[in-house]
Amino acid sequence: MFTPQGPTLRELTAQALSSVEHGYDLLAPKFDATPFRTPDRILTAVARALEELGPFDAGLDVCCGTGAGLPVLRSVCAGRVAGVDFSANMLAEARRRDPAATLVRADALALPFTASFDLAVSFGAFGHFLPAAQRVLFAQVHAALRPGGLLAFPLPAPPPVGARAYWTLWAFDAAMRVRNAVWRPPFVMYYRTFRLADVRALLEETGYEVTHQPLPDFGTRDDGSPHCRLVVARKVREVREGGRSTAPRRR
Repeated sequence: MFTPQGPTLRELTAQALSSVEHGYDLLAPKFDATPFRTPDRILTAVARALEELGPFDAGLDVCCGTGAGLPVLRSVCAGRVAGVDFSANMLAEARRRDPAATLVRADALALPFTASFDLAVSFGAFGHFLPAAQRVLFAQVHAALRPGGLLAFPLPAPPPVGARAYWTLWAFDAAMRVRNAVWRPPFVMYYRTFRLADVRALLEETGYEVTHQPLPDFGTRDDGSPHCRLVVARKVREVREGGRSTAPRRR
């Protein structure tokens, strides 16, 4: 983490004691040199899987950050490519990466789009949303998709209970909960609040048909399950206020 190009311990501490928005504004110039940036290996695997599900017209990167996921959309979308994030400095980095993309500063829980996209992707952002907010997020993306549009995102398998990675994530989440209990403003970033079964239920309640497929580049665990999946949620129902859903109207 502490590379010449990456943030210093002091800079990371300042970020951790800030709000989510201001923290990412501070981190933006060096974000791509941190482990928090989605690895190219995952981006490439997702792009390859989406090629089999397309073609797509317009694409949206939700919580796009510095725009690492924009090339994925470029590779599978024939039309407009857009990104949305609430950090102005992260968007500035994304603009340098892809000047032609439509980049919008907005809260993902209040997206300024209606039935505008055929594909939405997101990489590494869901830990910023607690379960109650995840429902709102999925509904907002649902509204931004055209009928039949897809929301797709990679979801690594959780580490085995007792493994070093398991305790690392547990300790990080515990430290974050203590930090948010004693310090304001809160910084929401948890690694253990986004589980496949729970996420699938929320997506289905929000009007999606959900499937998932292994990303073969990452192999399988000892029990045969994949190390990383691509979750694919297709918009199949319109959801009315109050949670009741209906099939889309035919035109």
